[in-house]
Amino acid sequence: QVQLVESGGGLVQAGGSLSLPCAASGRTYNTYAMGWFRQSPGNERECVAAISWSGINIYYADSVKGRFTIYRDNTKNTVYLQMNSLEPEDTAVYYCAADQGPYITRNPNAYDFWGQGTQVTVSS
Repeated sequence: QVQLVESGGGLVQAGGSLSLPCAASGRTYNTYAMGWFRQSPGNERECVAAISWSGINIYYADSVKGRFTIYRDNTKNTVYLQMNSLEPEDTAVYYCAADQGPYITRNPNAYDFWGQGTQVTVSS
C-alpha cells in the first residue's frame, strides 16, 4: 500500500513556474514507477510525465516537453514535477500516481495508487 500526497499547486501567470512535490508513504515506494497526470473539466485524465523506479526511464507528453521536468528523490520518498513556461492550457488538477508494473506507462488504468490532486491555474 502506498499513500500519495501532492502539494504546490496554485495560481500563476502565464510564463511562470511551479514545482509540485508528491510525498509517498509505504515501505515499497522505491520499487514503483511514478506518474504525473492532469485533468481539466470535460477532458480525460492525461499523463504529462512518468518516471521509472530507478529514474532512468522517463516519459513526457509532447505538450510539455522542454517545459516540465519529472524527477524523484527516493531518499525522501518524493517525486517532483517542475513546471516552467506555464501556459493557460496547463490549467488542470494535477495528480501523482504509483504503478507496481515493471515499465513506465501513460495509461492511467495501469496505476495502482493515486493522490488527491492539486489545482494548478495559469492566468493569461
